[in-house]
Amino acid sequence: MDIIEASIPLFFALIGVELLSAKRRRHQVYRLNDSVADLSCGILSQLTGILLALMTYGIFAWIGARWSIQHWTSLPAWPDGPPLASGANLAGWIVVFLLVDLCYYWSHRLSHEVNLLWAGHVVHHSSEEYNLTVALRQSSLHGLFTWVFYAPLALLGVPWLMFAVCHGLNLIYQFWIHTREIQRLGPLEWFMNTPSHHRVHHGVNPKYQDRNYAGVLIIWDRLFGSFTPEEEEPVYGITRPLGSWNPLWANVHVFVEIFRAAWQTRRWRDKLKVIFGPPSWRPADLGGPVTIPEVRRATFRKFDPEIPAAIRRYTFVQFVVALLAAVALLRYARELTPLQIGVVAFYITLTLSNLGSLLEGARWVGAMEVARLATLVVTAGVLLAFPRFDSALVAAAGLFGIASITWYWRLSRARPLLAAGPGQMTPST
Repeated sequence: MDIIEASIPLFFALIGVELLSAKRRRHQVYRLNDSVADLSCGILSQLTGILLALMTYGIFAWIGARWSIQHWTSLPAWPDGPPLASGANLAGWIVVFLLVDLCYYWSHRLSHEVNLLWAGHVVHHSSEEYNLTVALRQSSLHGLFTWVFYAPLALLGVPWLMFAVCHGLNLIYQFWIHTREIQRLGPLEWFMNTPSHHRVHHGVNPKYQDRNYAGVLIIWDRLFGSFTPEEEEPVYGITRPLGSWNPLWANVHVFVEIFRAAWQTRRWRDKLKVIFGPPSWRPADLGGPVTIPEVRRATFRKFDPEIPAAIRRYTFVQFVVALLAAVALLRYARELTPLQIGVVAFYITLTLSNLGSLLEGARWVGAMEVARLATLVVTAGVLLAFPRFDSALVAAAGLFGIASITWYWRLSRARPLLAAGPGQMTPST
């Protein structure tokens, strides 16, 4: 987690570089609504990631301490000192990095082939754009399932810190490949995962579906038969478009679909297959398997409701404040009480959910937004009575809430017009 947190400034710097590159080439690669939704999912993922990382590394360390192969054989322990301390250490780190990448491949592949795992992973694919903010669009729940794919490394006796570092580096590498601004990279395409290879993975075109699962090395896809080269640029998204900017709904919508389908189908065998079968499978009494239509970029209609500029400006400011609050929470979480962490996390989560709904033009969100801002003001007022809280910071939060209520009240007569519905998988002609 520390490695990923330390990389956050680099992530945003590279997003700025991509924006400048796209502007110079006159490419439109970002939309405010989509990018806010991407980063909102990323923020929620980081908040839950604090607990999920503790769970994953805790389970890994527990398995290693009790069930590693070194407990039952005379095999030596892994050399886990600094990688440059000796040749054995360097070799050990390289082997662990390769094993982590292999485990990631199978974790990723099965997350596309098993519906329950797909429900956790789908968040990352539900954007209809492809840019560096999509790399940060991560699930808040997927870590509940994926730890099991790395358990074999604990059984092999890999120290948990080596695993944590290599796993973090694996995820950081994958950030830069989420871009349309970099084309083919020559010989690197043969063995490394590149933007070209990963664009295929995010495509909903039938020939690109469920291909190129690699983390760092594309050799696993070539070895296990899941590699497809990029031909024309893909259409991005998922076959049943999300049609929402709400990060909470993005995290749970497939779980809801699974529950409904399992509840509605009659046979117990079908109920289980809805959960553990392929994402495209449906029982006969619910219409049968989902057919993936052919699509073309020229005819695909993205989810892009028309929202007044004043609402977009308001949403952007509120999002920036929530983002800063999230960065501060991650930075100082070790120094805060559980109450403080809970209050700030609740404020951030409610804010991101409301802002996503505002960008959709949802009619119901107005009252919820006023309630959110009023809660911020009241909470700030209450916390001022407790000396252990930074009074200047709390007062600033209260004043911001009052100013935002005034601002939103002036916008309350604005009625977002939905000029476009959810993205549609329009058949090619």
